[in-house]
Parts: sequence; structure tokens; C-alpha cells
Amino acid sequence: MFIVQKFGGSSVADAEKMRRVAGVIADTYAEGHDVVVVLSAQGDTTDDLIEKAHEINPRPSKREMDVLLSTGEQQSVALMAMTLEAMGLPVVSITGWQVGIETNANYGSARIMRISSERIRRELDKRRIVVVAGFQGIDKNDDITTLGRGGSDTTAVALAAVLHADKCQIYTDVEGVYTADPRKVQGARKLKEITYDEMLELASLGAQVLHNRSVEMAKRYGVIIEVLSSYVRKPGTKVKEVVKKVEEMKISGIAKDNNVARIVVIGVPDEPGMAFRVFNTMARAKINVDIILQSYGRENTNDISFTVPLADAEAAEAVLDEVRESIGFDHINVDTNVSKVSIVGAGMMSASGIAALMFEALYDAKINIQMISTSEIKVSVLIEKNHADLAVQAIHNKFFG
Repeated sequence: MFIVQKFGGSSVADAEKMRRVAGVIADTYAEGHDVVVVLSAQGDTTDDLIEKAHEINPRPSKREMDVLLSTGEQQSVALMAMTLEAMGLPVVSITGWQVGIETNANYGSARIMRISSERIRRELDKRRIVVVAGFQGIDKNDDITTLGRGGSDTTAVALAAVLHADKCQIYTDVEGVYTADPRKVQGARKLKEITYDEMLELASLGAQVLHNRSVEMAKRYGVIIEVLSSYVRKPGTKVKEVVKKVEEMKISGIAKDNNVARIVVIGVPDEPGMAFRVFNTMARAKINVDIILQSYGRENTNDISFTVPLADAEAAEAVLDEVRESIGFDHINVDTNVSKVSIVGAGMMSASGIAALMFEALYDAKINIQMISTSEIKVSVLIEKNHADLAVQAIHNKFFG
């Protein structure tokens, strides 16, 4: 069997954790499997490198930041190779450019264009464990690039797809995918399996187990992902196309996202094309918009409310302020004290009353809903941020007891 294993930064943060992870890799290799390992930078290395860069230059170029940040993963793979060498195992560490991970030139959040499999296959033919630096690649100009947030997950899934691996194991600090964050929600249950679509929604809505780009790629190429713990030797959660559902389980998980802001454009003229002008302004500024609500105002005006990522709140306010006179709205209100709480489940498509149960849980907890968004497998609500944890627990209790 051919297995790709990915370990995050917290799993390889120090020498003791390196040895624990090396034990997992060694056991997999001893079972006769071909093993490719993808690593993130150790612990807080990436944050430390960013801090060092800003000590030198408050606004460094993205190209040079990619050169710098890629060294974090390079340290990880070299240290892991040394750890496995000390155990007497045949191993080689290689960087993204040595693998042949070709990306576009979008520094800081590059997209993988193609991957050469020749180098890895040569090493596997020698029965070596191949340890690959995640999060990085190289563009057509031979410049180092990084893949952005969750880049090592994406590297692992991409390699599994190109190399036709039987499984892509993503090791984390939890034992799998849960119905809610087990560190914060009492009674959270580990799922044996979950569909790509459900996992993609949860990842997009704030669940931090997997990054949505890696799930998108896994779905596109049919890569089965298993999420499991690097600390406990137990089966994890499989992410795949079709799963066996317990009949009563209408939802698979609850996610919370505190990194949102609510923007209200007040007093927009009640005329055709006004909503287009507001959201075209957001599009030109490359700001993603999520939940949208238009309410009737007064004297032939409307109020348009929508959510944006918290990091984009100031930019959104600034670009809207620039077009205030041309659109003719009265003023803007920005609220950063909000959180988005969502339920996700493929079972919602064939069941009635799911949203009502969610709203009942929030009513019982005396939590006010500001905005609502729905899709076939998701219901999201916007609430006050200080009520977010209580809301997740109340909703979880309602659905899972």
C-alpha cells in the first residue's frame, strides 16, 4: 500500500514530538508500505520568521517573504530525516522545488499547477521514506513560492493525487473530525466518516481540522483523507465521497467562525442597480462577501447588510466610503463584535424542521439572531461574538443530546 502522511507544526514542535511522529512513520514503513511524509514548520516557527522579517522591514515584498517562510518547512524535514536516520531507517528529505511542485507566481498564496512524480518515485524504488517540505513550490521563473494558509494539507493531498496513493493521512492534535470542537464543546462526538461536501462546508465555516483547499482537491481527484491524532494510535475520520449515515443523524457538525464582520450600508436609494454597485465595489477590492440581507428602509431607501472576513472590514468600509456620494447612501455601520455559527449535514436535504431546531436552541439560550443564510446542507446564523460558545453548546445539545 502507498500512504501519504502529513504532520502539522504542533506535531513536530520539539525533539520529543519529532521522535513520537518518527515512531508513527517507522511503524507504517515496517508494515511494508511505501511512505511519503509531508511536514509543516515546527511549532511557531512561521510566526517567528514573520516577526523577524518585520523587525527588518515593516513591508517586505511577498517574494522575499516566500523565500524566508519556506525555510521553516526545510528545517522540519531535515530534522525528521535525521530522527529517522538515528533509528536506522533509509530516508531522504526533499524540498518543494526538488520534488517539482510547480505553482503560479502568486506569492504568499500560490496555486499548484503541476507536480513531477519522477524524483519521489526514484526514491521510493530504493525503499526510502521520502520526507517532503509542505507549503511550498516553485514558479516558472524558478522562484520559491508558498501556498498560503493550510498549504501543507494541500501539498499532501496533491501528492496523494499525482502519485495515486491509497490513502492520505492528515495527523493533527485531535483524534478526527468531531460534531463540534471537542476542546470546547461537552459531548462532542467523533465521526467515523464524513462526505467531501460536508467537510468542505465545515472547513469553510471555521472548523480548523482541514483547510478547504485540500478538501476541494481531494474531492476533485477522489483522494480518501483520514484525519487522525499524532498522539493516540486510534482510527480517525475518513473524508470520502459517499458515507454510511446513521438515520437519525441529520447534521454532521457545528462550526464557529469569529473572523467575520457585519457591514450595513444604510439609506441606499430604492432604485434598480444599487445592490450591484455596492457589491461590485466589494468585488473590485477583492473582498469576499458572505451572508447578505436587504431590508426596507424609509422614504424610498433600503438598508443592505452583509458579512466580510474580519481582516477586510476596514478596507470594505474605506472603499464604500469612496463611492458614498455616487451611490447616494446615507452612512455605513461596521460591527466586528459578531460570530457566524453554522450547522452542516447532508441529511438536512431529506429532513424538515432542522433550521427550526437550531433556532429553538438559540431561543432557549436567549441568543438573538441577526442574519440567516442557508444552502442545501448548511444553515448559518450571525450572532453576538460573546454568545458564540454558548450558541455552539446549545445547538449541539439540541441535536446530539
